[in-house]
Amino acid sequence: MTLDPIQLSADLIRCESVTPVEGGALQLLERVLSDAGFHCTRVDRNGTANLFARWGDKTERTLGFNGHTDVVPIGDAEAWTHAPFGGEISDGILWGRGATDMKSGVACFVAAAVDFVTRTPPEKGSIAIAITGDEEGDATDGTVALLDWMDANDERMSDCLVGEPTCPNTMGEMMKIGRRGSLTAYFTAKGVQGHAAYPHRAKNPVPAMARLIDQLSNHSLDQGTAHFDPSTLVATTFDTGNPATNVIPSECKATVNIRFNDARTGESLTKWLEAKAAKMAEETGIEFTMRVTISGESFVTEPGAFVDMVAAAVEAETGVAPELSTSGGTSDARFIQKHCPVVEFGLVGKTMHKVDEHVPVQQITQLKNVYSRLIRDYFA
Repeated sequence: MTLDPIQLSADLIRCESVTPVEGGALQLLERVLSDAGFHCTRVDRNGTANLFARWGDKTERTLGFNGHTDVVPIGDAEAWTHAPFGGEISDGILWGRGATDMKSGVACFVAAAVDFVTRTPPEKGSIAIAITGDEEGDATDGTVALLDWMDANDERMSDCLVGEPTCPNTMGEMMKIGRRGSLTAYFTAKGVQGHAAYPHRAKNPVPAMARLIDQLSNHSLDQGTAHFDPSTLVATTFDTGNPATNVIPSECKATVNIRFNDARTGESLTKWLEAKAAKMAEETGIEFTMRVTISGESFVTEPGAFVDMVAAAVEAETGVAPELSTSGGTSDARFIQKHCPVVEFGLVGKTMHKVDEHVPVQQITQLKNVYSRLIRDYFA
């Protein structure tokens, strides 16, 4: 049995699976995997659709694959050259939402796994596939739910590859061996409202908040580490909600986002931010409160046997030795790293989340070949 990853990619794109809608994508994959001898289980939670599939004995060494079939909204449908859910192939290019992020990646590792277990099944070993419909959303009931279910059912992956698009411009140039952590801090400064003509009768929170955000933005968090660039802090909002020009507002809000390396933790950064806000409150007499959300801690899968195996498969099939990177935003690998060693490799991601998202079909073929080689080498 040979499963065409290009056709499967197109079929998945035709499933309108904008988060949190399943759209038929996981139903399609469940049929394909079940027909190939995988034992499939839906692991839905709180309205989010998830699928776990295993071929082989779960007590054996297991190579895992992780990905998502949910996609971001299409935006203005009239701005698309090709139907966003048409899965059209034109001049060697597959068009549609999810073409790069990441229905084609899912199609490639599913096709590679199906071909392997139906044509050259190993005497020992197992393949596990965990696919979520909640990566582009809050990510609370997707891969997290799958991992919770796996823990409860004694399901393990020995190593895992996430099929996110990792290459900036050329197939093979980059794989991810880790990700930075992400923290968002929401500040509120409270003063006393008053007339702009009588500032001495009010207590203006705006200058105090501006000073705090300026201090945070101009602070160097660190110089980077062996596998990571320096941590960064970016101010993303600043708002009083005040439409009047002659009123001193009683409240001011601002938000900062920090992407941090393994020299920092969410806890240590939270304490630092609390201390800076407390000092500004002391200096200005303005009351500061802060709320923090941490979407993931930084992590790195140190170079070793699995990282080397993935890199070798990439170079063999693309002719390019991949850079081992920790750049970019977050991915579901941040959850999997607590379960087993995890790396990411996938397509060129230049058009992900854009109007007219697309991928050359040649890249899909290359990616399937990379995954096929990895599976063969893993069970050799």
